[in-house]
Amino acid sequence: MLQSASPARPRAIANWLFAVAILIVLMVVIGGITRLTESGLSITQWKPVSGIVPPLSDAQWQAEFDDYKRIPEYRQLNQGMTLSGFKQIFFWEYLHRLLGRVIGLAFALPLLWFAVRRQIPRGYGWRLVALLALGGLQGAVGWWMVKSGLSVRTDVAHTRLATHLLVALFTLAGIVWTALDLRWLARTGDNRPARLTPLGGAVLAILFVQLLYGALVAGLNAGLVTDQWPLMNGRFFPGATVEGRGMLDALINDPAVVHFVHRWWAWVAVAALIVLARAAKPIERPASVAIHSAFGIQILLGIATVMTHVDITLAALHQLTGALLLLATIWGAHVVGRRA
Repeated sequence: MLQSASPARPRAIANWLFAVAILIVLMVVIGGITRLTESGLSITQWKPVSGIVPPLSDAQWQAEFDDYKRIPEYRQLNQGMTLSGFKQIFFWEYLHRLLGRVIGLAFALPLLWFAVRRQIPRGYGWRLVALLALGGLQGAVGWWMVKSGLSVRTDVAHTRLATHLLVALFTLAGIVWTALDLRWLARTGDNRPARLTPLGGAVLAILFVQLLYGALVAGLNAGLVTDQWPLMNGRFFPGATVEGRGMLDALINDPAVVHFVHRWWAWVAVAALIVLARAAKPIERPASVAIHSAFGIQILLGIATVMTHVDITLAALHQLTGALLLLATIWGAHVVGRRA
C-alpha cells in the first residue's frame, strides 16, 4: 500500500480539518448549554471507554443518581431532585462527553489513514500530531475541571472552566489555520505557510482577553449581575461584589468586575477587528465581511443576553457566534499573513 500511495492531498486534508472544526464549534455550543443548564457535574466519574454507553436499565440510572447525590451540588442546591430531573441534566453532560469522543476519532482515524498513505504534504505531519495532542489535553483538562466541583464546591472552578474553553478554542484556531494553509497549497502549489504578522497577533491577543472574560462570566454566572445595558444596576461601574478585594483578585474572581471588563473590553476588540478587516479587504474581501458580520451579531447577542437575564437560547447563540468570530479572525489574520 505504501508503494502505491498517491501524491500528497492537501485539499482533501483541508476539507477533513474543516469538518473537524465544525464538530468542535458544535462541541463549544453544547458545552455552553451544559454550563447554562448546570449539568456539568451530573456524571461524577470519567470512564473513557465504558462511559460511551449510557445507563440502560432502571438500576443503572439509579446508581448514577446515587453517585450524584453524594456531591455538594445535590446536597446544597438540588436536594429533592427527582430521577426524571436528573436524567435531563445527565443528557447534556453525556452528549458533551460523547461528542468529545467522536471528535477524537474523527481526527485520529483520518490522520492515521493519510499518514499510512503518505499523503500528508511535507512539513504538516508534526502540526497534525500536535493538534491531536491538544485534543487529548482538552479531555484531561475537562476532567480536571469537573473534579473541582465534586468534593467541596457546588460548581466547577471558573478558572478551570475558562482553561477548558480556551484550550478548545486554541485547538480550533490551530486546525483552521492549518486547513487554510493546506487550501492555499492546493490552490497555488505554494508550500510556504502564512505567517502570524504583528497585526494578526495583536488582534488575536485582544480577542483572547475577550474570550477569557467571556469564559469567566460563564463560570461565575456573572451575566446575572444585572439585566441593564449600558449601565449596570444604574451605575457605569458597579464596584466589586465583595468589599476589600484586591484589584487582581477582583479582576479574576468578582462577578460584577468580570462582567464589567467583558462588557467594555468588547469595544477594544471591535476596534482591533475593524483594523484587521480593513487590512484583509483588498486581499480577500469575504474575510473582511465575515469579521464585520461576526462581531456585529456578537455585540447584539451579548446585549440581548444581558437584558433577558441570560436567556439560554440567546446565551448559547452568543457562545456560538463567539466561536465563529474567532474563526473569522483567524481567516483575516491568515489572509494578511499570506502576503507576509
